Amino acid sequence: MGMRTREEVIRYCLTFPDVYEDAPFHDDNWTVMRCRGNQKVFAWIFERQGNTWVNVKMEPQWRDFWRDAFVSVIPAYHLNKEHWSSVILDGTVPDDDIKRMLEESFDLVKPKKKKVSGKGNGKKHDEK
Repeated sequence: MGMRTREEVIRYCLTFPDVYEDAPFHDDNWTVMRCRGNQKVFAWIFERQGNTWVNVKMEPQWRDFWRDAFVSVIPAYHLNKEHWSSVILDGTVPDDDIKRMLEESFDLVKPKKKKVSGKGNGKKHDEK
C-alpha cells in the first residue's frame, strides 16, 4: 500500500546515521526528525486533511521536478516554500520516491564534514 503513516516515516528516517525523533511544539500533531550533530530538522511530520504530510528540504531544481511529477508534492505547509515541500502521503507518490526525497532532505541538513587542511604534518611547531 505504500508509506502512509507517521510511524512508517519515522521508522525509515531512523535508518539514517545519527538522527533522532523530537516533538518541539506543545502539539502532538507535529513530529520532527533531527540530525544529532547540529539539531537541524530534515523532516517535519504531521497530520492534515485526513493524511500524513511530511515537509522535506529540496534543492530548487529537484523541488520543481518533484512538484511537477506529483500533485501530492506541493509548496511546504508552514515553512519556506522556496526550500521546503510538503509530501502528502495519500498513496499517489511511490515509496521509493518518498525515500529519495527524505534522503535528499537529510543530505541537505546533515552536519558538514570538516575539511582537513593540507598544511603541515599534524605536529606542533616545536615537535620533531
